[in-house]
Amino acid sequence: MTTRSAQAINEAEPAEEGRAPSCPDAGQGAHGEPERLARMGTAPIPKLIVEFAVPSVVGMVVNGSYNLIDSIFLGNAVGEMGLSVVTVANPIMIVFMALAMLVGNGGNALAALRLGAGNRDAAERALGNVIGLSLLLAVIVAAVALNPAFLDWLLTASSATDEVRPQARVFIQILCFGFVFQCIGMGVNNFIRTAGAPARALGTMVIGLVAATAFNFLFVIVLGWGVAGSAIATIAGTACSAGAVLWYFLFAPDVPLRIRARCLVPAPRLVGTILAFGFPSFAVQAGMAAVNFVLNFQLVAYGAASPVGAEDALAAIGVLNRIGMFTVMPLIGIAVALQPLLGYNYGAGRIDRVRKTLWLGIAAATGFGVVEWAAIMLAPEAIVAAFSITHPGLVEFTVFALRVQFVMLPFVGFQIVGSNYFQATGQPAKSIFLTLTRQILFLVPLLLVLPGVLPRIAPGLTGLDALYFAAPISDFLAIFTVAVFIAWEMRRLRRMEAAEA
Repeated sequence: MTTRSAQAINEAEPAEEGRAPSCPDAGQGAHGEPERLARMGTAPIPKLIVEFAVPSVVGMVVNGSYNLIDSIFLGNAVGEMGLSVVTVANPIMIVFMALAMLVGNGGNALAALRLGAGNRDAAERALGNVIGLSLLLAVIVAAVALNPAFLDWLLTASSATDEVRPQARVFIQILCFGFVFQCIGMGVNNFIRTAGAPARALGTMVIGLVAATAFNFLFVIVLGWGVAGSAIATIAGTACSAGAVLWYFLFAPDVPLRIRARCLVPAPRLVGTILAFGFPSFAVQAGMAAVNFVLNFQLVAYGAASPVGAEDALAAIGVLNRIGMFTVMPLIGIAVALQPLLGYNYGAGRIDRVRKTLWLGIAAATGFGVVEWAAIMLAPEAIVAAFSITHPGLVEFTVFALRVQFVMLPFVGFQIVGSNYFQATGQPAKSIFLTLTRQILFLVPLLLVLPGVLPRIAPGLTGLDALYFAAPISDFLAIFTVAVFIAWEMRRLRRMEAAEA
């Protein structure tokens, strides 16, 4: 019998008028569903979290490593100019990731809920529509790359200096043409995890990273292609990953979800639901992009007025951004790993398992954050040295900024998992608000206001110093806000259990 919670989830998606015809051979109903899916509602939760989280965490680290690898190879081959190019390009690269997560995470969250409710047909339609949307977005992004005026506007918005602009333009334009591979390799990859094969999902990511690393070494170090070589290497790596993802859904045996031609036709209402479910993930990345646009502008303004200089300020904070993305990615990986478990059990009305999954996931993310925090606090000089920053004054500036910016890292996992919980359980409005708090509602205003306020409070600090103090303050405010929402949600779940008893 369908529970009230499962009914509520199914009612959240309107009937799809004019949708693509039902996909053939897509069985419906909970009876006879593959064991790899059914175990998400029956197997011990700690075991499931480990099984899903380990590949997911490693996979997100792999995704975050693309930017890190670009920075390391360019830092060694081109010097601090290469780091500045990647810093200027970073907001645009984050926008690409945001678009991939908009359709990929949205469709994946919907598919997990539908599988939990026993509707495999709807899950396959979500998979097909995500691929169709990915191809459409790729065409739009390629058109942007062919528009010099718009590309120059993006570089200006990212505060590219005259010295950095030419190479940054080349880097971004090449990445635009390869966006389709990122959208499929990253966005559609999540469906492999929801299909009950987290290790396979990790494998497709590792293939891409290994290829990107090898191509970076060949193109940047051996052939000396510089910035263009690094961008081409990134595209080649994501293309390998995308190919592995598509092969799995097209040819692998015993796959519970298949890519079917008729499912690729976008159904307007289904697309609307996918975008609504994916918007929280998009908001996180779009917020990061907005922060980077504002941060780059402030770095150029306040860096030029300090002994560090504008280009060196971009290079130093660019290192912090790379490390920041690298440290947050595992925490996002834990949240993404919980998504199919939360969605499946919420869709099936197993509220006790939903609650237990959430708290164990928060504990895992917190523990991971503590380990990362300890590594940063104990060895910041070694981390900075990996990016080939050698100027003594710049090293000292970067090390101090690193320690300040990541002081709240042990608690960031709670904020990320808590926000993602609402996305996984079909409550996108709450998730959207919570994901916007840190990046848009708190961090952007602090980046704009703090440089004029902090030097008055602490005369020993400059306006440039204030830019990295904004992050821990924003983290604290966002963590507190999520805590309030989670407390309310626990009360709601208890009322649901009482009503269904």
